[in-house]
Amino acid sequence: MKKYILFLFTLILLSCSKDDFSEQSLESKIVVEGWIEEGDYAQVLLSSSIPVTDVIDSTNVLNHVIRSAKITISDGQTSEVLRVKNDKNRVPPFVYFGSALMGEAGKQYSLKIEYLDRVVEAVTTIPKSVQLKSAEYIKKSAADTTGYVFVYFDDPVNEKNYYQIATRIEGKESIFVPAFYGNLDDKNFTKSSVSVQVNRGVLLFPKTVFTPYFVDGDVIYVKLRTQNKETLDFWNSWQNEIVNSRNPIYPANTSLKSNIKGGIGIWAGYGQSTLVVKYTQKIEPI
Repeated sequence: MKKYILFLFTLILLSCSKDDFSEQSLESKIVVEGWIEEGDYAQVLLSSSIPVTDVIDSTNVLNHVIRSAKITISDGQTSEVLRVKNDKNRVPPFVYFGSALMGEAGKQYSLKIEYLDRVVEAVTTIPKSVQLKSAEYIKKSAADTTGYVFVYFDDPVNEKNYYQIATRIEGKESIFVPAFYGNLDDKNFTKSSVSVQVNRGVLLFPKTVFTPYFVDGDVIYVKLRTQNKETLDFWNSWQNEIVNSRNPIYPANTSLKSNIKGGIGIWAGYGQSTLVVKYTQKIEPI
């Protein structure tokens, strides 16, 4: 299987535009991509930032991976120190993971990272999950060999919700990738019954031509995440950099949003609901 790196480790930046580089400190920052989902355990990817003058490739990324930090998560009553495992299907291949503190909706989770003389902290909550009702693979014509996924769900009335849609293609991707334009604020919904076209998200490694559609034969896992406002703001700012500059390594005009104190990146809590879609339009809940 090909090795993949999701967005944040190609982000590994100094939170500044290239034009402003000469005015910024050269001190490396700790970059965090961490999450805990309802019904699952925490995972954290950790690195140090790469100077904007360096070449960004999988080899250089490996040189900036942090694998000797102490990472502690807590729900206020129970704490757990995460362990590190080697996942050869990912770049970087080192993931901090939990196995005792399972995510629960409505709970607040703190993150504390201790590395050398630095302490990095963040707090998040897990919103209540919203269930996907159905999902299907649709083509514009029978002759097409590509198509899009459409998902259907009911946005709870009188509740404020923010969503993210993510997909993973079996045999082609080892991680869930946030869909392009897949961050949703329910203030933009005109009714509680929601139908959304899912565009395939952007992976930066391996370097391939971006295509927003799926291909006949793909087995597609579709995940509807509920998230809080600061997580929505982070992913929207990330997406804006891709749209505006096509190069998230050098933000076009602003730093990415972050909820990490003492570092950059995101510590997110997600509710989640997942379906698997096959090109035959057969749908299997998992």
